Parts: sequence; structure tokens; C-alpha cells
Amino acid sequence: MCSVRLNDEEKNQLAAAASAARTSLPAFLARSGLAAAADLDATVAAIAGRRELVSELFAARRHLGYVGNNLNQVASALNSGAWPAELDAVIAATESAVKRVQDAADQLLAQN
Repeated sequence: MCSVRLNDEEKNQLAAAASAARTSLPAFLARSGLAAAADLDATVAAIAGRRELVSELFAARRHLGYVGNNLNQVASALNSGAWPAELDAVIAATESAVKRVQDAADQLLAQN
């Protein structure tokens, strides 16, 4: 006996796949799990790829937070009438950080 927890979306997706395969959900889970176990290289690669993307997304988000702090300092300087020498570098870093988050999110969504 083995229990599996699924959210509603996961359960609906798997139930639809089981129905398309003309089998019950428990049978589908067992057979697909055994098929994944039979080809561990592909299974591990798929799981690791998703895990790496999630890690990259969190790292990119942290990076965006650091860059946002620098952007706030530049905005504060501009509001006080100063023109910070780092303005162009901070704007470029902000654009890069936003792109990093967007790219990681896009890759993660493309897997689904």
C-alpha cells in the first residue's frame, strides 16, 4: 500500500491521463512510476532539470532583491538632486536581474 498526496490540479491532470490511457488512476500511477523507474537516466534528468530551474528562479529573485536595494539608493540620490555615477550600472543590473527572473520563470512554465 502506498499513498500519494496531490493537489487538485495534479490529480485532475493525472486522472485525465489515466482516462486517456483507459485505466484507473491508481493503475496509471503504478505503471507510469514503474516506467519512470525503468529509465532512471531520463527520469533523474527531468526531475533534476526542474529542481535546477526552481533553484535558479529563487536565486534570481534574491539577486533582484539586492539590485532593487541599489536601485532604491540611486532613486534616493536622484530625489535629493544628486546624479549618482553608478546610475547606468544600476539600471543595467536591474534589467539583467529582471531578465534572469523572467527567463527562469519562462523555462519553468514551458516544462508544464
